[in-house]
Amino acid sequence: MLGAIPHSHDDRVLVDFRTADDAGVYRWEGGPALVQTVDFFTPIVDDPYTYGQIAAANAMSDVYAMGGRPLTALAIAALPKDGPGGDVIRQIFLGGHDMLRDAGVALLGGHTVTDQEIKFGYAVTGAIDPARVLTNSGAREGDVLVLTKPLGTGIIATALKFDRAPEAARDAAIRSMTSLNRGAAEAIAALEAGAVHACTDITGFGLVGHASEMAAASGVTLRIDAAALPVLEGAEALAVANVPGGGRTNETHFGAGVTVGPGISQARLLVAYDPQTSGGLLIAVQPAHLETLRAGLLAAGAGGWVIGRAEAAAGGLHVALA
Repeated sequence: MLGAIPHSHDDRVLVDFRTADDAGVYRWEGGPALVQTVDFFTPIVDDPYTYGQIAAANAMSDVYAMGGRPLTALAIAALPKDGPGGDVIRQIFLGGHDMLRDAGVALLGGHTVTDQEIKFGYAVTGAIDPARVLTNSGAREGDVLVLTKPLGTGIIATALKFDRAPEAARDAAIRSMTSLNRGAAEAIAALEAGAVHACTDITGFGLVGHASEMAAASGVTLRIDAAALPVLEGAEALAVANVPGGGRTNETHFGAGVTVGPGISQARLLVAYDPQTSGGLLIAVQPAHLETLRAGLLAAGAGGWVIGRAEAAAGGLHVALA
């Protein structure tokens, strides 16, 4: 949507919307650079407090994916004129506040508007070392792909809307969506500079969509082992009957640059395209640093699933699901 907008010629802008990265980065005259992002969405769970938690974790994720540390946040809310009640609104804001507090982020204020449907989220500002900014454009041939959270939140959230999600699947999705990517970001930061070549968080475009953007920006093809993908409990069984609209859109938009191996089931393919909320990080790391990274992720309480490799670019092929 921003393709027709003239880009900035300010040489202090290190990252902006042109590279489809997770956040923008602006360099000050000295010290850390500024990293900024914004994200908000409609409710995906029934409990208002949990919804607020997820919205905050999701908004901060973009800063972590860039290698930054979130510092401040501004709340963004759209609320119907005739509801919900004040108690529900307070719980949404409280859930978000508590998640920000746990991350060490200060809530400075916010803005609300009237709308027919509830929407909630945050604009988040953080600090980042300008010499260690992680983008989606640095993956190199031979890099190992590591994913830090299992997939399937979009499928489970869709099933929840129709009371088709088992309790175990619901709980697994909520645990994942309320888990910060802070530990994963700290594990990356603990590596020597240059060990990780690229990083992005998996959100609305799903694994295949965000991997496609990384591949296109980096000039490589990402080969992903579909059998190695971590999947939330119950998500694959729910997939065929609970495809979110975003999943269909993702396949339509990115499918031309994707090949699918003959042994991949329909359910597994749907999981690969599934839009995520507060998803994990997709990391392209040098093979020599893989085990150190995985040990750091484990110590931080994050996942560290090896799901593929970056290969030499093959024409217009961005992702090869094998």
